[in-house]
Amino acid sequence: MSSSTVTTLAAAPAPAPEGNALARSLARAQRRRHLAAISLTLPLLLFLLATFLVPIAALLVRAVENPEVANALPRTAQALSKWDRHLPPAPAAYAAVVADLAALPEPAQAGALARRLNTEQPGSRSLVMSTYRALPQLQPAGTTPTPDALREQMLALDPRWGELPYWQAIAKNASRWTPDYLLTSVDLKRKAEGGLERVAPDQRVFSSILLRTFQISAVVMLCCLLLGYPLAYWLSTLNARQANVLMILVLVPFWTSILVRVAAWIVLLQREGLVNSALMGVGVIQEPLALLFNRTGVIISMTHILLPFMILPLYSVMKSVSPTYLRAAVSLGSPPLAAFFRVYVPQTLPGVGAGGLLVFILAIGYYVTPALLGGADDQMLSYYIAQYTNVDINWGMACALGAILLTATLVLYALYRRVVKSELSLG
Repeated sequence: MSSSTVTTLAAAPAPAPEGNALARSLARAQRRRHLAAISLTLPLLLFLLATFLVPIAALLVRAVENPEVANALPRTAQALSKWDRHLPPAPAAYAAVVADLAALPEPAQAGALARRLNTEQPGSRSLVMSTYRALPQLQPAGTTPTPDALREQMLALDPRWGELPYWQAIAKNASRWTPDYLLTSVDLKRKAEGGLERVAPDQRVFSSILLRTFQISAVVMLCCLLLGYPLAYWLSTLNARQANVLMILVLVPFWTSILVRVAAWIVLLQREGLVNSALMGVGVIQEPLALLFNRTGVIISMTHILLPFMILPLYSVMKSVSPTYLRAAVSLGSPPLAAFFRVYVPQTLPGVGAGGLLVFILAIGYYVTPALLGGADDQMLSYYIAQYTNVDINWGMACALGAILLTATLVLYALYRRVVKSELSLG
């Protein structure tokens, strides 16, 4: 660097204090805007946290939580921690069972323990409850029987205490965390001696239920696409006033309760309903069709309910597609039908994907419509979630099935995002 350059830099004036003050003022104003934006969105974030994220987290935790045996039988779990599960347990395990049952503060906990073990080993409910009621005989006040004596008394009370499956059920569920509910939801189970295996053939129900749920949802999605695509295309070709009036008719179902719409379909689809009467009146059929309490009625009603969710994404995408593309393709010699499928349809694929994904995700969680319009072989996974929640009071199994639905939804969304990204990169 030359001496003249150094002299010039040395002579350059320092930044004015007014400039620093202006920069600090702008920075403070920017921070205030950021804080204002955060304060406006904070209520929404808290609402989503309280009503969406926390319940989902609780569902996932409850799907792997197994507190009944761990809370009720802590001494027994410790006594069985080193048991090989092939030979009868030591007398100390019998004494631990009596001590744990005697320490339960209320009979409801014994009932919860009995129900949990009974799901693992049938007969455990009566075994646990009979032993709980016989505690005054097994452990009289002011006495401390030896473990060997307690073992003999328990075997005399119920010989099933000498059978390994009941002890294996206790040892298997002694941990507070278990994958059993999730495994059961995909027709798997843990073996008593360790490892995984499929459940018995007559108990493999959840795989078929999950497959049935996906099949019904896929059929409903395709029906909505076949009905919604032409309607959305027609709406996109109308002027704004006509399209707005007809769009109100599309949105009318949103203003009607699902139960009301399902009840209306029951009236329409019954043997003496309007559909059968009309078909018989024009001579298409000679006797009424079975449209209720089967899969046909379920698909018809779900298609009607979910059709707006397909039309709206399609319409929003189609409005952004310029009609000049079609006219240009036709003017260049392409037949109108070929131009439609080669030029117009590819540009609407984002709407097809968004509408199909939305309809499919909503369909796999449907409960009311299949429950009212379907038969025993048409119930979807949500029906069994409600069954475990309201009837069987098996929250772990209900949450595990809910976790399966949540996982399926996330996988579908991830696949959709990947397809969209790949199409954008190719474009």
